[in-house]
Amino acid sequence: MTPVKAVLFDYGMVLSAPPDAAAWARILSVTGLSEDILHREYWAHRHAYDRGDLTALTYWHKAAAGAGIVLTPTQLTDLIAADTDLWAQLNPPMLEWAQHLQRAGLRTGILSNMPDAVEAGLRARHQWIDTFDHNTWSHALNLAKPEPAIYLHAAEGLRTAPENILFIDDRTENIEAALALGMQAILYTTHAAFVNEMHTRNLDHLLQLQGHTASQNGKL
Repeated sequence: MTPVKAVLFDYGMVLSAPPDAAAWARILSVTGLSEDILHREYWAHRHAYDRGDLTALTYWHKAAAGAGIVLTPTQLTDLIAADTDLWAQLNPPMLEWAQHLQRAGLRTGILSNMPDAVEAGLRARHQWIDTFDHNTWSHALNLAKPEPAIYLHAAEGLRTAPENILFIDDRTENIEAALALGMQAILYTTHAAFVNEMHTRNLDHLLQLQGHTASQNGKL
């Protein structure tokens, strides 16, 4: 079995919890849009925003234009703040495991499709982000998963060969891209399923189950 020398985490829906409903309600309130229209416009331009093709200002202006509205400077500020809050809730058992790996001396990294303003907002709020050995943010590279180059950048930053990296992400296309580059990878759905998959792969030594099994009951 190829040894795991580093664990590479997606942020959204792996280290973080699902989007915060209260923050989404704030975005609805600020824009005055219906749920369907906001959902359409928010996601229509999100990949370009994550990739750095759009800044926070150009993203929100583009989304507003698609919905037929014009945003004021105050609305833009409120939307950027609410968008950060949308992704700020955490997935405690996964974060605890990452920190346990760090204390044990295993290299850890984050590879996230994340836009500029959200990265800045989350890093200001969550100091633990900077405890990872290397973090790869899509907007900073003008690349995004599942583009192969962003995985190679993460591996280089971790100073670890792809085959010795365990990558965890919640999207199938991102897992497939990692596997194609030789990484080990697990699709994250629920925490219980993740723990079971680690057992199946005989990676119990990484879980250090004495603390981890108890915490899995706290999955959000």
